[in-house]
Amino acid sequence: MHEPMYYLLSFLSLLDMVLCLTVIPKVLAIFWFDLRSISFSACFLQMFIMNCFLAMESCTFMVMAYDRYVAICHPLRYPSIITDQFVARATMFVVARNAMFFLPVPILSSRLRYCAENIIKNCICTNLSVSKLSCDDITFNQLYQFVAGWTLLGSDLILIVLSYSFILRAVLRIKAEGAAAKALSTCGSHFILILFFSTVLLVLVITNLARKRIPPDVPILLNILHHLIPPALNPIVYGVR
Repeated sequence: MHEPMYYLLSFLSLLDMVLCLTVIPKVLAIFWFDLRSISFSACFLQMFIMNCFLAMESCTFMVMAYDRYVAICHPLRYPSIITDQFVARATMFVVARNAMFFLPVPILSSRLRYCAENIIKNCICTNLSVSKLSCDDITFNQLYQFVAGWTLLGSDLILIVLSYSFILRAVLRIKAEGAAAKALSTCGSHFILILFFSTVLLVLVITNLARKRIPPDVPILLNILHHLIPPALNPIVYGVR
């Protein structure tokens, strides 16, 4: 199992564990023991990890899509392109890119003046929930997270779609019996997880945009489920495969 794809799966598992340990223990403490308080520093740390690691997971899916593209479209060159050095560089890129883009989010929130109530209408420290408590103008804060989030996640999604478009085109050209099904089976698990990750994220975005038309607890529930269900499904889907 010391192959590039399994290194990427290990990295994905690490991201999932950090996301779960950042969100779920505090949520359980609230519901089980009514421990609702959280310090400012812990709140901003949770905010950074949720934003950064979610984008890192999306970027990891993009790297894995490229891995499948090379494996199917350029199989003879796969050992020379997807090497341990490639995985190490890709991992450093995933960490550096998302940390650099999302570090300003908690910094901008921490520089706001909080002179109103100190009760977050959420069970996790999202940027929107925390910044709403401020007496300052939060337009730039919200705009930065919106632009950074959609730039990174959007570019990842575009590259993933391009990779699978090339994969599909290459598979349709294969004339040998059973070869096309075998080629597609190598990326079936990956495609299922990407589809689920993107679908849940899209539903979460839509519910936040339509916040006035739905109960306020629905976006909160979807946000928690988005940090819980994909990490639970990832090892099951890949393990069974």
